[in-house]
Amino acid sequence: MTQIEHRYPTVAMFIDGNWVSSRPAWCQVHNPSTGAVLADVPAATAADLDRALAAAEKGFEIWRKVPLAERSRILQETARLTRLRKDEIAAVITLEQGKTFADAKGEVERAATFLDWDSQQLFRTYGRIVPTSAPLHQLVVKEPIGPIAAFTPWNVPISALSRKLSGALSAGCSVVVKPAEETPATACLFVQCFLDAGVPPQAINLVFGNPAQISAHLIASPVIRMITLTGSVGVGKQLTRLAAEGMKPVLMELGGHAPVLIDRDVDAVALGRLSAKTKFRMAGQICVSPTRFLVHREVYDTFVGEFAAGAKAIRVGDGFAEGVEMGPLAGPRRVAAMEALVSDALARGARLAAGGKRIGNEGSFYAPTVLTDVPLDAEVMSVEPFGPLAACVAVDSMDQAIRLANALPVGLAAYGFTNSLPLAERIAAEVQAGSVAINVFTSPGPDAPFGGYKESGIGREGGKESLDAYMISKTVTRCPERV
Repeated sequence: MTQIEHRYPTVAMFIDGNWVSSRPAWCQVHNPSTGAVLADVPAATAADLDRALAAAEKGFEIWRKVPLAERSRILQETARLTRLRKDEIAAVITLEQGKTFADAKGEVERAATFLDWDSQQLFRTYGRIVPTSAPLHQLVVKEPIGPIAAFTPWNVPISALSRKLSGALSAGCSVVVKPAEETPATACLFVQCFLDAGVPPQAINLVFGNPAQISAHLIASPVIRMITLTGSVGVGKQLTRLAAEGMKPVLMELGGHAPVLIDRDVDAVALGRLSAKTKFRMAGQICVSPTRFLVHREVYDTFVGEFAAGAKAIRVGDGFAEGVEMGPLAGPRRVAAMEALVSDALARGARLAAGGKRIGNEGSFYAPTVLTDVPLDAEVMSVEPFGPLAACVAVDSMDQAIRLANALPVGLAAYGFTNSLPLAERIAAEVQAGSVAINVFTSPGPDAPFGGYKESGIGREGGKESLDAYMISKTVTRCPERV
């Protein structure tokens, strides 16, 4: 990486066609590898939010009338520009969020694939003719629902943002988006890609500031017709309550606590090594990260031994450093959360097989951690760690594993490993998660729906459903005879 690639851009809001940075700071952005301050984040005033809402209202009327072919072309151009600027954007992600430069580039590419998909999916928002009694003609047409309020997280600052922007804009909606203040410059660079590609300036507005005040102001406005969030269960519930006041639909992709069900017939050595590489990718700060390892007792010791050895071998450091496999946590609060979860588990009888401590005194580094023999009443068994922490539990049967997998009120992602086809089919059918992967650690891309069971969310992003939440079905009944 060159010094130019390390340069941190100006953080500003984009409101009604103008970049705005001359506001009091809401907070500061820190480099999690060093703790150094990167920039101040401006705070939107109530007047700023009203201007953004008015712009979104105007932008909706402009953007919804853009022909589908032109709308698709603009979004494809956004994807092209995103890929062209991949290194620049990825460097900012690593500075702000800490993940390795390689992982950051992978995330930028993933963001572009959502645009690829949605820019074509907009041609497949089919209506239909409904047979009815003559002389009536009945049609169902799909229309964009209106201006959207979108809220996105810090852990995947461009791919989560792309899910929202590509879906909403492909459907013909305008957007007011509030990304996480921890990763603001990533959002600024991505929004610039849309603008440079030709999205009308009023159709996309970007604000920062007090999350509670911004969400309450935007959601209460009659301009906003739908709300979407990728975030925690608690925040999702709060925004859903606010939306219910105005009878506004929501699309919520919320937290999980992904179980991994491991049968006795697997190659426990190979799977232990694979689990270490997967679990600690992006420091475990990803919603589909495997976390609760429910392992058949016959292969338990072999699995956890290889898993712990793999965790100890992972090279932790600055995301720009060559050979680093895991960067820092997002900030001191995440380190404190890991320390609390580990301390609680050990106090209840769990054993520490790897890690369990912060690394160094500079930055927010925490060692890849494997806990074994974790009691079911340990906090880590019910609270998503969202960090480099894995909890291993021995089970006597896959019946027990399925019961434990389904025991929590969340269900976003799950994984199963077995060489039994009937068991694989049973895991897929009975585990209550929106994404179930068998004999592989993966999550849905743009061509398949993604979302959660139970408290892990409402609605789906991706696949043929990707634009559904942003559109409304209108029934039109016509009588060709004159009255």
